[in-house]
Amino acid sequence: MAELARLAGITVRTLRFYRERRLIPPPRREGRIAWYDDHHLARLRTIAALLERGHTLSGIAELAEAFEHGRDVADLLGVGPPSEETPVRLTPEELADAFAGQATPENLAAALDLGYLGTDGEEIVHISRRLLDVSRALVAEGIPLSEVLAAGRLVREHADALATLFADLILRHAPEEDLQRLRPLAKSVVEAELSLAMDRRAAATEKSRP
Repeated sequence: MAELARLAGITVRTLRFYRERRLIPPPRREGRIAWYDDHHLARLRTIAALLERGHTLSGIAELAEAFEHGRDVADLLGVGPPSEETPVRLTPEELADAFAGQATPENLAAALDLGYLGTDGEEIVHISRRLLDVSRALVAEGIPLSEVLAAGRLVREHADALATLFADLILRHAPEEDLQRLRPLAKSVVEAELSLAMDRRAAATEKSRP
């Protein structure tokens, strides 16, 4: 414990406090000897970085609990054909910086539940670079992250319905192996219809102005 505290730049008393608050996992024990490893040191450095960014110990404890109960990234990515989306690996500090104070336990729990985030050891994995970049851009424009996530949940529901519609349509008239080959056609239809719908929405908004 003394060696771990020294490497982390904290006191043994602080380390004991973190253990009591369950901010770090328990050590591996061999008889009366407790062994700490690089996993514990990485967690302590993450705690220090999050404290520097203004997070409270209570908030950090809630974040740790959320990620410990979150799904493994392998469960999120699933099996089958490779996805067109590129996962992004992030440290907790990078995630906190990306959303400028809005990476709260509530928002992270929502992102975990939605399946945007998964865990891989000490790393956090976002399932899609495009979704991460868009979420970050919307937050930068002043839209609260909680509302971005709520919108994402609704989009997910509609996207699942659209995927089912196109998959059923294709499979009624083509063999299963053509589903991936014809996937770009379905995407083009959705993108074009969304573009037209945004045009109609913008025109309706313009007409409703006094």
